[in-house]
Amino acid sequence: MSLMSFLPRSGDLPPPDRTAFLLDFDGTLVEIAPTPESVKVQAGLLATLRRLRRKCGNAVAVISGRPIDQIDFFLGDVPYAVAGEHGIAIRRSPGAPIQRANLPAVPAAWLKQADELAAKYPGVRIERKKAAVVLHFRGAPDAGPALRHAAEAWVATDPRFHIQEAKMAWEIRPAGIDKGHAVRDLMAAAPFVGRYPVFIGDDVTDEDGIRAAVALGGMGFRIPRDFPDPAAVRAWLAALSGGGNDVWGV
Repeated sequence: MSLMSFLPRSGDLPPPDRTAFLLDFDGTLVEIAPTPESVKVQAGLLATLRRLRRKCGNAVAVISGRPIDQIDFFLGDVPYAVAGEHGIAIRRSPGAPIQRANLPAVPAAWLKQADELAAKYPGVRIERKKAAVVLHFRGAPDAGPALRHAAEAWVATDPRFHIQEAKMAWEIRPAGIDKGHAVRDLMAAAPFVGRYPVFIGDDVTDEDGIRAAVALGGMGFRIPRDFPDPAAVRAWLAALSGGGNDVWGV
């Protein structure tokens, strides 16, 4: 399939000085791996993102469900801005302080029960974040319904939290903060403000970001609906960052 088939369907992008890119990480820039720490950053991705930053006047952000320190581990200071934990934490530029939403902590009883579930179902992995807990069942697919049942029982007792579906995982997190919140927040300030937002993601957690980008007059893309896989996203971004009037439409 030709790279040109991955061009935005509604027309060419605006010139780079009017475009902003907001990119998911896992499953979008890199392939999903068996565990979060085992993902591989493919050769050329960092160079592509650096070129894209230069071309777009720094208006390149990564918006991920991961904590920001994990994005830093894989990408360093290559993205200009990073939003972690689905928008709970935002760093607006390299070296800037991380701003965190004032949110409730996950109850200790839920964390204890999560650990008990992991012991009961070998292969289940519990990921603790500052304001959320994730029940990963990629290593134990049959445990998914039982984990969902437990999570539903927890949030039924505390409406401040909700269940966010992810790929082979349930994330119990504060309600009202999502990737759409991160998009709106970043797009309200330099270097993103006034630009045409382009959001790219791969799962249900990215739909909020897609809706926010579209509501702001931009575009949203999702694997596999618009790109078949992360390799195609990387190839498209590489073509954009390398220049070419046929890509940018300028």
